[in-house]
Amino acid sequence: MTRTVGIILIVAAVVVGLAGVVWLLSEGSMTGGGRALGLVLLFVVLVGPLAAAGVIALTRGRKEIAEQAAAANQRKILDMVKTRGQVNISDVIIELQSDMPTVQDMIYRLVGMGVFSGYINWDEGTLYSAEAASLRELENCRNCGGELSLAGKGVIKCPYCGTEYFLS
Repeated sequence: MTRTVGIILIVAAVVVGLAGVVWLLSEGSMTGGGRALGLVLLFVVLVGPLAAAGVIALTRGRKEIAEQAAAANQRKILDMVKTRGQVNISDVIIELQSDMPTVQDMIYRLVGMGVFSGYINWDEGTLYSAEAASLRELENCRNCGGELSLAGKGVIKCPYCGTEYFLS
Protein backbone atom coordinates (compact mmCIF):
# COMPACT_ATOMS: atom_id res chain seq x y z
CA MET A 1 0.00 0.00 0.00
CA THR A 2 2.74 2.47 0.95
CA ARG A 3 4.60 1.66 -2.25
CA THR A 4 1.50 2.44 -4.32
CA VAL A 5 1.03 5.77 -2.54
CA GLY A 6 4.68 6.59 -3.28
CA ILE A 7 4.25 5.88 -6.98
CA ILE A 8 1.05 7.95 -7.10
CA LEU A 9 2.77 10.91 -5.38
CA ILE A 10 5.73 10.79 -7.78
CA VAL A 11 3.42 10.65 -10.81
CA ALA A 12 1.38 13.53 -9.37
CA ALA A 13 4.59 15.57 -8.93
CA VAL A 14 5.54 14.98 -12.57
CA VAL A 15 2.04 15.85 -13.84
CA VAL A 16 1.78 18.99 -11.69
CA GLY A 17 5.29 20.02 -12.71
CA LEU A 18 4.62 19.58 -16.43
CA ALA A 19 1.23 21.30 -16.26
CA GLY A 20 2.72 24.21 -14.30
CA VAL A 21 5.63 24.63 -16.73
CA VAL A 22 3.30 24.53 -19.74
CA TRP A 23 0.97 27.08 -18.16
CA LEU A 24 3.79 29.41 -17.08
CA LEU A 25 5.46 29.31 -20.50
CA SER A 26 2.21 29.80 -22.42
CA GLU A 27 0.99 32.73 -20.30
CA GLY A 28 1.48 35.73 -22.56
CA SER A 29 1.01 38.56 -20.07
CA MET A 30 3.79 37.39 -17.74
CA THR A 31 7.28 38.89 -17.78
CA GLY A 32 10.48 36.83 -17.78
CA GLY A 33 11.06 37.50 -14.09
CA GLY A 34 7.50 36.50 -13.27
CA ARG A 35 7.93 33.24 -15.17
CA ALA A 36 11.20 32.50 -13.37
CA LEU A 37 9.62 33.23 -9.99
CA GLY A 38 6.61 31.08 -10.92
CA LEU A 39 8.86 28.16 -11.90
CA VAL A 40 10.87 28.39 -8.67
CA LEU A 41 7.71 28.54 -6.56
CA LEU A 42 6.14 25.69 -8.55
CA PHE A 43 9.05 23.38 -7.83
CA VAL A 44 9.76 24.51 -4.27
CA VAL A 45 6.15 24.58 -3.06
CA LEU A 46 4.43 21.85 -5.09
CA VAL A 47 6.63 19.52 -7.12
CA GLY A 48 9.51 19.15 -4.65
CA PRO A 49 7.43 18.19 -1.60
CA LEU A 50 5.21 15.85 -3.64
CA ALA A 51 8.22 14.09 -5.15
CA ALA A 52 10.01 13.89 -1.78
CA ALA A 53 6.94 12.40 -0.09
CA GLY A 54 6.64 9.92 -2.96
CA VAL A 55 10.27 8.81 -2.65
CA ILE A 56 9.92 8.41 1.13
CA ALA A 57 6.72 6.36 0.74
CA LEU A 58 8.32 4.23 -1.98
CA THR A 59 11.34 3.52 0.23
CA ARG A 60 9.11 2.59 3.18
CA GLY A 61 7.06 0.35 0.90
CA ARG A 62 10.16 -1.56 -0.14
CA LYS A 63 11.13 -1.99 3.50
CA GLU A 64 7.63 -3.28 4.34
CA ILE A 65 7.84 -5.81 1.50
CA ALA A 66 11.20 -7.07 2.82
CA GLU A 67 9.79 -7.36 6.36
CA GLN A 68 6.75 -9.27 5.08
CA ALA A 69 9.00 -11.68 3.17
CA ALA A 70 11.09 -12.28 6.31
CA ALA A 71 7.94 -12.89 8.37
CA ALA A 72 6.65 -15.34 5.76
CA ASN A 73 9.95 -17.24 5.89
CA GLN A 74 9.80 -17.35 9.69
CA ARG A 75 6.26 -18.74 9.47
CA LYS A 76 7.53 -21.41 7.06
CA ILE A 77 10.22 -22.43 9.54
CA LEU A 78 7.66 -22.68 12.36
CA ASP A 79 5.26 -24.67 10.20
CA MET A 80 7.99 -27.06 9.08
CA VAL A 81 9.17 -27.75 12.62
CA LYS A 82 5.72 -27.98 14.17
CA THR A 83 4.28 -30.30 11.53
CA ARG A 84 7.31 -32.58 11.31
CA GLY A 85 8.58 -32.37 14.89
CA GLN A 86 12.12 -32.13 13.59
CA VAL A 87 13.62 -30.76 10.42
CA ASN A 88 17.09 -30.70 8.91
CA ILE A 89 18.56 -27.22 8.66
CA SER A 90 19.62 -28.04 5.09
CA ASP A 91 15.94 -28.68 4.23
CA VAL A 92 15.04 -25.29 5.68
CA ILE A 93 17.79 -23.60 3.66
CA ILE A 94 16.58 -25.27 0.46
CA GLU A 95 12.90 -24.58 1.17
CA LEU A 96 13.57 -20.89 1.85
CA GLN A 97 16.20 -20.57 -0.89
CA SER A 98 18.48 -19.00 1.68
CA ASP A 99 21.81 -19.57 3.41
CA MET A 100 22.92 -20.83 6.83
CA PRO A 101 23.59 -17.44 8.51
CA THR A 102 20.19 -16.09 7.41
CA VAL A 103 18.31 -19.19 8.60
CA GLN A 104 20.25 -19.14 11.86
CA ASP A 105 19.31 -15.47 12.38
CA MET A 106 15.63 -16.22 11.66
CA ILE A 107 15.63 -19.06 14.19
CA TYR A 108 17.19 -16.83 16.85
CA ARG A 109 14.60 -14.13 16.10
CA LEU A 110 11.78 -16.67 16.51
CA VAL A 111 13.21 -17.73 19.86
CA GLY A 112 13.61 -14.08 20.87
CA MET A 113 9.96 -13.37 20.02
CA GLY A 114 8.95 -16.32 22.17
CA VAL A 115 7.14 -18.15 19.37
CA PHE A 116 9.54 -21.08 19.05
CA SER A 117 10.75 -23.42 21.71
CA GLY A 118 12.71 -26.56 21.20
CA TYR A 119 16.33 -27.22 20.51
CA ILE A 120 18.86 -27.29 17.70
CA ASN A 121 21.64 -29.74 17.24
CA TRP A 122 24.01 -27.75 15.01
CA ASP A 123 26.40 -30.71 14.64
CA GLU A 124 23.61 -32.89 13.21
CA GLY A 125 22.02 -29.89 11.52
CA THR A 126 18.60 -30.69 13.01
CA LEU A 127 15.97 -28.41 14.51
CA TYR A 128 13.56 -29.99 17.03
CA SER A 129 10.28 -28.64 18.35
CA ALA A 130 9.59 -28.59 22.10
CA GLU A 131 7.00 -31.31 21.59
CA ALA A 132 9.61 -33.45 19.86
CA ALA A 133 12.06 -32.78 22.68
CA SER A 134 9.62 -34.11 25.27
CA LEU A 135 8.86 -37.15 23.12
CA ARG A 136 12.57 -37.98 22.94
CA GLU A 137 12.18 -39.52 26.41
CA LEU A 138 10.51 -42.49 24.68
CA GLU A 139 13.39 -44.35 23.12
CA ASN A 140 11.86 -47.73 22.40
CA CYS A 141 8.40 -48.84 21.36
CA ARG A 142 6.36 -50.20 24.21
CA ASN A 143 4.72 -52.65 21.79
CA CYS A 144 7.66 -54.23 19.95
CA GLY A 145 10.76 -52.66 21.52
CA GLY A 146 11.87 -51.03 18.24
CA GLU A 147 13.63 -47.68 18.09
CA LEU A 148 11.14 -44.85 17.70
CA SER A 149 11.27 -41.92 15.25
CA LEU A 150 9.49 -38.58 15.12
CA ALA A 151 6.49 -38.48 12.80
CA GLY A 152 5.17 -34.94 13.23
CA LYS A 153 3.82 -32.42 15.71
CA GLY A 154 3.39 -34.20 19.00
CA VAL A 155 3.62 -37.63 17.34
CA ILE A 156 6.27 -40.31 17.55
CA LYS A 157 5.93 -43.50 15.50
CA CYS A 158 7.49 -46.91 15.59
CA PRO A 159 8.80 -47.67 12.08
CA TYR A 160 8.58 -51.42 12.79
CA CYS A 161 5.06 -52.01 14.08
CA GLY A 162 3.40 -48.64 13.24
CA THR A 163 2.45 -47.77 16.83
CA GLU A 164 2.03 -44.01 17.26
CA TYR A 165 2.57 -42.12 20.53
CA PHE A 166 0.87 -38.77 21.03
CA LEU A 167 1.98 -35.98 23.33
CA SER A 168 -0.85 -35.02 25.62
